[in-house]
Amino acid sequence: MKQIVVISGKGGTGKTILTASFAVLANNKIMVDCDVDAADLHLLLHPHIRERHEFRSGKTARLDKKICNRCGKCIVLCRFGAISDDLTIDPISCEGCGLCSHVCPSGAITMEENIAGEWFISDTKYGPFIHAKLGIAEENSGKLVAKIRQVSKDMAEKGRFDYVIVDGPPGIGCPVIASLSGVDCALVVTEPTLSGLHDARRVIEVCAYFKVPVKMVINKYDLNIDISKEIEAYSQSANIEVAGKIRFDSSIPKTLVKGITAVEGASEAVIREIKDIWKKISI
Repeated sequence: MKQIVVISGKGGTGKTILTASFAVLANNKIMVDCDVDAADLHLLLHPHIRERHEFRSGKTARLDKKICNRCGKCIVLCRFGAISDDLTIDPISCEGCGLCSHVCPSGAITMEENIAGEWFISDTKYGPFIHAKLGIAEENSGKLVAKIRQVSKDMAEKGRFDYVIVDGPPGIGCPVIASLSGVDCALVVTEPTLSGLHDARRVIEVCAYFKVPVKMVINKYDLNIDISKEIEAYSQSANIEVAGKIRFDSSIPKTLVKGITAVEGASEAVIREIKDIWKKISI
């Protein structure tokens, strides 16, 4: 089993479009969308949800006024101002530190675990799909990513799948680190802009820290040939293989409007470039 994660140092480089195309090209695979803060791979894979699970993370204080002796100790000690004078706890202001529950002499305050989102096991015409949705303003996206990564790995091992194809989140934060855990290859998708090169370097440094092999793809390379050459020069100096380059093509947004993957509706030139990339990373 080979685990491949498609990541980018910044958003908007085209990694989800590429991941969806790999879902079509690969045989005997599981797809995972680890961009739980802004998941969108489902828009191209059109999943049918088979299992729905709650994701619990973090805690919020709950006060039982029937037990409370109204000493006011919790109001004074809460540094976040989450407890009002009438002993009502604001769930948005509460940071879940638990101090109020420890100092309450009557035991009227308890810490209850939050429902922070959901994760799903779905079926698509391309194969099984594991994805998730973090709740609005909820935290611990890294923990949710780790959960669905573990679920996908267990399913892949049990079902003897050849590939786990992961659509990773952008940036270099906790969700990215959780996405990189245990993978065999990280495919970094960048674009020919100064910010694209800068952020690609950052995420490559993260991969290097965790000793994850890296390959690079330059998307829309022909929009700025000079910076594309600069990206290739950087890749050569860092001993990173450029697995391929994809041209800018108006057929790509048209496939998105139709809700289909690039390899099912883009121009022949783009489809050929994506297929060549998959051949290089699937070995």
